[in-house]
Amino acid sequence: MTLDMLKPGESAVVAELQSQGAERNRMLDLGIVPGTRLEAVMRSPLGDPMAYRVRSSVIALRREQAGRIRIELL
Repeated sequence: MTLDMLKPGESAVVAELQSQGAERNRMLDLGIVPGTRLEAVMRSPLGDPMAYRVRSSVIALRREQAGRIRIELL
């Protein structure tokens, strides 16, 4: 399952990052590393981007970016 499939209020753990280069470095800098717990907080009115709680921060990711993060539901 990928992060873009998570619905608001659901939580998951990062299993794998499938991005590379600068995008992968950005995800790592944001704290999105394997084993990190994520929670879908809210979806924008048009559905993209989506807000996620990562540790103590809330970040927004586009559906395309979230689709490259494999997760396991809690």
